Amino acid sequence: MAEKKKIYLQPTPVRIWHWINAFGIITLTVSGAQIRFPEYITFLGSYKSAIYLHNTAGFVVAISFSLWFFYYMFVSRTMANLYVPKAADLKTGLVRQAKFYFLTYFLGWENPHHPTPENKFNPMQKSVYLGVMFVMMPLVSLSGIFLTNVDPLRELIVMVGGLKLLAGLHFLLACCLIAFIPTHVYLATLGHTPMEHIKTMWSGWEDEETEEAGTQENKDELASRRAA
Repeated sequence: MAEKKKIYLQPTPVRIWHWINAFGIITLTVSGAQIRFPEYITFLGSYKSAIYLHNTAGFVVAISFSLWFFYYMFVSRTMANLYVPKAADLKTGLVRQAKFYFLTYFLGWENPHHPTPENKFNPMQKSVYLGVMFVMMPLVSLSGIFLTNVDPLRELIVMVGGLKLLAGLHFLLACCLIAFIPTHVYLATLGHTPMEHIKTMWSGWEDEETEEAGTQENKDELASRRAA
């Protein structure tokens, strides 16, 4: 038997940013699809309306991202600790976490990573978020800024390879971000219940199972699973 206690895992600023970012990226995906394939997708109305919505959503996401960066970098000062994988994460943590996601989760084993406010993300999450938040998001935002300011930034656009190259890069980066969304949603369902982690992003609180109420046999079994 395990005893449950609640931990405050997601502060209010982080939760607000998360949902603004989520709805913003969905809006960018839908409007971007109509801009890229106007002959097939028309449910947002005119082509001009799709561009206006896309640009507005992009502006909101860029501002939201800046606030997220400011919060973690200068307010909580936990950016490096939360998002940069440590040596142990790269050496053994990635394999252990991948083993859980692809095998031991389906056998009913416990997640080897137990999130805390100081260590919220497992090694795989850290590695993926490092690429998403510090490479793809800045690049897709920067390329979007260039594409919405062609005339004043014409010389810089030519320097980076021209409008076609910039538009292609923006589109490919956006596709990578879109591909990340279903994976992110699926992994979010791998808690003790499918809605556990999603509820945490609404309330900020997550249930944590402790071992004090368990038998010694259960504790030994749990220890052996973690070691594996």
